[in-house]
Amino acid sequence: MVNWQSRKLGDILLLANGIVFLILVNIQSSLLFFRLDLTEEGRYSIKVPTKELLASLEGEVHIEVFLAGELNAGFRRFQKSIRETLEEFRVHSDNKIQYTFTDPATAMSSKAQAEFMNDLAQKGIQPTRVVDMKDGQRIEKIIYPGAVVSYGVAEKGVHLLKGNKARSQEEEINQSIEGIEFELANAIYALTNDEPRRVGWVTGHGEIGGLEAASFMNALSEVYAVGNVSLASDDLSLFDALIIARPTREFSEKEKYRLDQYIMRAGKVLFLLDKLQADMDSVSQEMYFAFPYELNLDDQLFRYGVRINMDLVQDRTSGRYPVVTNQSGTTPQIQLMPWEFFPLITNYADHPITRNLDAVVLKFVSSIDTVKATGITKTPLFFTSHQARVMGAPVNVSLQHLRRNYKPEDFSSSYLPVAYLLEGSFSSLYRNRFLPEGESRAAFRESGEPTRLIVVSDGDLATNVVNPESGEPLPLGFDPFGGYRFANEDLLMNMVAYLVDEDGLIHARNKEVRIRPLQRDRAAAEKTKWQTINIGIPLGLIVVFGLVRNFLRKKRYARFPSGNEK
Repeated sequence: MVNWQSRKLGDILLLANGIVFLILVNIQSSLLFFRLDLTEEGRYSIKVPTKELLASLEGEVHIEVFLAGELNAGFRRFQKSIRETLEEFRVHSDNKIQYTFTDPATAMSSKAQAEFMNDLAQKGIQPTRVVDMKDGQRIEKIIYPGAVVSYGVAEKGVHLLKGNKARSQEEEINQSIEGIEFELANAIYALTNDEPRRVGWVTGHGEIGGLEAASFMNALSEVYAVGNVSLASDDLSLFDALIIARPTREFSEKEKYRLDQYIMRAGKVLFLLDKLQADMDSVSQEMYFAFPYELNLDDQLFRYGVRINMDLVQDRTSGRYPVVTNQSGTTPQIQLMPWEFFPLITNYADHPITRNLDAVVLKFVSSIDTVKATGITKTPLFFTSHQARVMGAPVNVSLQHLRRNYKPEDFSSSYLPVAYLLEGSFSSLYRNRFLPEGESRAAFRESGEPTRLIVVSDGDLATNVVNPESGEPLPLGFDPFGGYRFANEDLLMNMVAYLVDEDGLIHARNKEVRIRPLQRDRAAAEKTKWQTINIGIPLGLIVVFGLVRNFLRKKRYARFPSGNEK
C-alpha cells in the first residue's frame, strides 16, 4: 500500500515534476524562437529586410570565407564578426546558410597560390598586405578579406574590407565590420532573386555607353534587369528607376514631359550630369575652354529643388595625373601631379548611401545650389574638401594648371555639395504651362506621389577607363596611373539600391559598431583606486559576511543549555 504521507515519496514526485517541467520548457522553447541582443547599439542583431530575405530562401546557400589563418588582433576581431554574422544568417535561414573558413595559404604550391589569387581577383576579392612587428621583426602577410557566395551553379565574390582607407587600420576594420551584413546579404539577394527590379538606361542624347560604361553596367546587371530606354517612345512605367548618365545633347519638350510624368507617378531617377564640356583629350591645348552643355534640363531640375551651376570646382584634395616634367636624353621624365579638376571625395553625409565609403574620384564637377521646392527634403550626399574653389564658365582647362604654384588662400571655399538626394512629392514642371504638342490633359498629373531623385553634377562618375592596348574596360574607379581603385562603383550601386528599394537591404548599412578604446592616461591615474575597489571591497564583504554569520550562529545556539546544565 502506498503511503502518501511518506517524505521519500514526496521527494520523488517533486523530482519527477521538475523533470517533466524542464522537458515541457525545452519543447516550448524549440517552437518559440527568439534571441536577445543586450548591446547598446544592437551589434549582434540583423535588420528586418535581411531576416525576410533569409526566411524566403528556397535552396541552400554556401559561403566560403577566405579570412583565415594566422591573423593580427584587428583582423581576428574582423573574422570573429564575420563568423557571428554568418551564424545569425544560419539561424534565421533555418540552416539554409552554410559557411566555411578557408586559409588560402594552406597546402598550396606557389603556382597554385598565384592562380588562386588571380581567380579571387577576378571575383572582386583583392588581397590585402598586412604589416606587423613581432619580436622586433617586421612581418608581412597577404590576407584575403572576402568570401565567395554560391547558390546552385552561380557564385559571386564579395570583398568585405570596405572601410575608408584614409582612416587608421582599426577604424577601417570597424567600418568594414559595420558593413558585413549588407555586403553578404546583398550578394545572397543578387544570386537568389528571381524577379529583379528593372532599371532603365536612358539613351538618345549622347549618354555614355558601350566600353566606357561597361563596368557599371556589368555591376548593375548582376542585381537588376537593365535595359536601354527611350524617353520619347518606350513605356517608362515598366522601370523601377531610370539612369541618365552624362548626356551631351538637348532633351526635347516631349521627352522632358514624359520624364516629368514618370516622376509624378513615383518614378525614381538618378541624374549624372556634366554642366560644362571638358575632357582630358583636349586639355593639352593651352587655350582650351570648357563651355556649357545645352541639355534643356535646367528648368526641370529647378522645379524639383536644385540648380547645377555653370562652373567647375577645383579642390586641393584631388586625384593625380601624369605630366612630363623633364627630359633625360630621349627619355621623358613623368611625374604624377595633383590635378585640381579631379576632386577626391572623402566627406560624406551620414546616410545609408554613403556610410563608411572609401574615397571617390570625380572629374570636372560643378557646384550645386538648392532652390525652394515645397515639400521636398534635400540631403547633400557628399562634399568637396575644406580647400576648394569654383571657376565660372567659360573655364580655362589646361594641363598648364598642373605647373602652377597655388597658395592656400586661393582655395577659400569649404565643403561644397556636389550631389543631392531629393525626397518628397514633386510638383510638375508643366503645372502652369502648355503641354507639348500631342499630349492630353486627361492623363496629366500636376503633383506627384512621394518618390526620390538623386542629382550628381558629374557624369564621369559612372565612366571607366578603357585600356588603350587591349581595348578592355578597367574596373570603375580604377586609377591606371596610381594603381588604386576608388569607391565609385560602390557609391553608384548604393544610390540605385536606395532608389529602387526604399525599405530594403540598403538600410543594413546603418549598422553601427562603436569603438570604446581604453583611456590609458585615466587608467594610469586611477590605477590604485580601482585596484582597491576590485580587490579590497570583495575581501571586505567576505569578512563582514563571516562576522555576521558567526554572530548569528552564536546568538542562535546560545539559547540551548549545555549538556552539564540541569
